[in-house]
Amino acid sequence: MNILLWHVHGSWTTSFVQGKHRYLVPVNESRDAWGRGRARTFDWPDTVEELPLDQIRDVDVAIAQRPEELDLIPPHVPVVYVEHNTPKGDVPNTRHPLADRDDLLIAHVTDFNDLFWDCGGTRTTVIEHGIVEPKARWTGELDRLAIVTNEPVRRGRVTGTDLFPRFARVAPLDVFGMGVTGLEGATVHEDPPQHVMHAEVAKRRAYLHLCRWTSLGLSLIEAMQMGMPVLALATTEAIEAIPPDAGVLSTRVDTLVEAAQWLIDEPDEAARLGARARQVALARYGLDRFLADWDRLLEDL
Repeated sequence: MNILLWHVHGSWTTSFVQGKHRYLVPVNESRDAWGRGRARTFDWPDTVEELPLDQIRDVDVAIAQRPEELDLIPPHVPVVYVEHNTPKGDVPNTRHPLADRDDLLIAHVTDFNDLFWDCGGTRTTVIEHGIVEPKARWTGELDRLAIVTNEPVRRGRVTGTDLFPRFARVAPLDVFGMGVTGLEGATVHEDPPQHVMHAEVAKRRAYLHLCRWTSLGLSLIEAMQMGMPVLALATTEAIEAIPPDAGVLSTRVDTLVEAAQWLIDEPDEAARLGARARQVALARYGLDRFLADWDRLLEDL
């Protein structure tokens, strides 16, 4: 199929474009949010073509990720709207902006999102994440803790930034992502290429997932597939992604701080948890399953 989609979420798109289709991605001169074109820091295959929107032809299906995109899609083209985010506002009564529509399908990336968004009469489905398996493997050689997040300074409590100092008293923190410059109390790594980030994260003893309110972060799945032990707030979809023998989850921050100290002191226990995390993440969030789920949905359309 010829699939139109905008480059919105680089990590998710990296997985999606590994399929058997032709992917048409709008590009403009400024490469802004409406025309980023091909990714610069992710590995995308040659089947991804960047073209100005007005030159994209013969579209079989469109993948929308922002409501504003719907006005740019030809009216005859079937649309799947991918909802990446948890609802904001009057939770749990938040109405989805595309609620009660009969001209599209909403595909949530987690069952938590499907549960919490009020989509009214709009058809919905869930296609869980799947990722390209990272090449890096956990070594845990550094007595440090890794966090991957975007804009922790601006987003604050959403990303759990206020909790970082409590873990920094256990071990030094390394924070990777976009918009991390200016973060105090941690060593920051501003937007490194994905393969470089994976190699560096894998050297740290454990991975911290401290987001209070978010969809399931792909960086968490990547850490697990690399074989890292993970410590996470027991919120949103994380409780489904991390079984008890693959990491430590709690809404009590002191429990997670104590677990961080335990893993710093006991590298063999960290290795045991990480091995189970890798096994679980490969089975549930593998790329083949993800692409097969999408192919079934696209064929139905």
